[in-house]
Amino acid sequence: MRLRVVLHYLGFVTIFLGLFMLLPLGFCLFHKESDGLAFLISIVLSLISGLLLWRLTPIKVGNLGLREVIAIVVFSWISVSALSAVAYTISGTLPNYLDAFFESMAGFTTTGATVFTSLETQPHGILLWRSLTQWLGGMGIIMFFVVLFPIVGIGAAKLVQAETPGQETARLTARIRDTFKILLTIYIGLTACEFIFLYLVGLPFFDALTVSLSTIATGGFAPTDLSIGAYNNVLVESIVIFFMIAAGVNFSLYYLAVWKRQPKSLFKNSEFKLYIAVLVVATLAINIDLIVNLGLPLGQALRESSFQSVSLVTTTGFATTDFNTWPTFSRSVILVLMVVGASAGSTGGALKVVRFLILFKYAYRSILKYINPRRILTFKVDGNEVSDDVITKAISFTILYLGVICISYLIMSAIGLDFDTALSSVTSCIGNVGPGLGLVGPEENYFLIPVLGKIVLIVCMLAGRVEIFTLFVIFIPSFWKWR
Repeated sequence: MRLRVVLHYLGFVTIFLGLFMLLPLGFCLFHKESDGLAFLISIVLSLISGLLLWRLTPIKVGNLGLREVIAIVVFSWISVSALSAVAYTISGTLPNYLDAFFESMAGFTTTGATVFTSLETQPHGILLWRSLTQWLGGMGIIMFFVVLFPIVGIGAAKLVQAETPGQETARLTARIRDTFKILLTIYIGLTACEFIFLYLVGLPFFDALTVSLSTIATGGFAPTDLSIGAYNNVLVESIVIFFMIAAGVNFSLYYLAVWKRQPKSLFKNSEFKLYIAVLVVATLAINIDLIVNLGLPLGQALRESSFQSVSLVTTTGFATTDFNTWPTFSRSVILVLMVVGASAGSTGGALKVVRFLILFKYAYRSILKYINPRRILTFKVDGNEVSDDVITKAISFTILYLGVICISYLIMSAIGLDFDTALSSVTSCIGNVGPGLGLVGPEENYFLIPVLGKIVLIVCMLAGRVEIFTLFVIFIPSFWKWR
């Protein structure tokens, strides 16, 4: 692996981060708040370190090796989170660097697991930066990097694939960079549309902006202590529900439906149909449980169940009620939704619906083969044959994913956390959801989690965002062989 190449590209990513910090700095100056100096220092630090890395590691533009690509992706996410945490620390909004790094990682990975005990007292710049980190992380740091820096050239496809290896990024155009320009346009368009709708129904400009940035990224950082529930507005909730669902759809389908004028492709897609089915079934199941066991009126039960179901299956993490107080069945459904996640190619996290589709079909085929071992069965999704390699990767990923949850849960239990808190915090963080149950419920936060627990959850957040294969391969000794 060529360390010089890795450092060179990390320099570009760091410069990119510093430039985006100018946005919250502008809000600080406009509102004349004290966190402006913290952002100014962070910007200078990011730009100087980035320029030094870039200038001191000159390279010849060429193809990137697989090891270099993986290293660039993993360390890009770590470095942007580390530098972003500086603003939280210097401004004094968080008491120590670990909490600041946790908040920053929760932002860029779109997890939304906050350590802030009070949000409504925070400066505008800090609140905007929290949502902006999610917006950047939702589409992917590397994707922005590929689109905005043409110098990347050869290796762009490998970089993006390593950042989202489980999402089989289809080339919508002949050039991968043009493909991601289209996807980024869709991303920006959805964000702008939600902002306009929220502003029109009465949300303040700043709230509409920060909520929109977090929604389309399926991140869940809101500028209020009670999340979306603080607005107590059915129209706001309905708009957020619509755009959470939209953000959980494979963005490639929007290209086919709108650009290529093939709207039927959306409804013919098996993953999309299963994704909608999961939402409907979860909403109805929780709705009935809330009516039967809590005695809620039909309207209130439907309002609460629909919002929370959509929020959790898309891994957004917004809340309008404290589902920590729901009956056991509803809370169990919530945990299942945290594992399922949204569609591949969306901004959502967790295992992804398409993997469950593949696993279900594989299990069904295995049952048929058990009845008749000599029977030859083809494995298809949407009429396309699925290779054994794709099936193996789906199974391997699922095993690793559940394995990480089990090991992390045991560690969290060992440090003294109760069952609900230990299991849900791990499941939520690796699924990039945010709120969980117990001490980390929707009306609580992660501030009281012990130091070791926060470190474990940081690793879970990163593993969930760049996906497990990309992260854990760097722990294999042979990965670091030099050439």
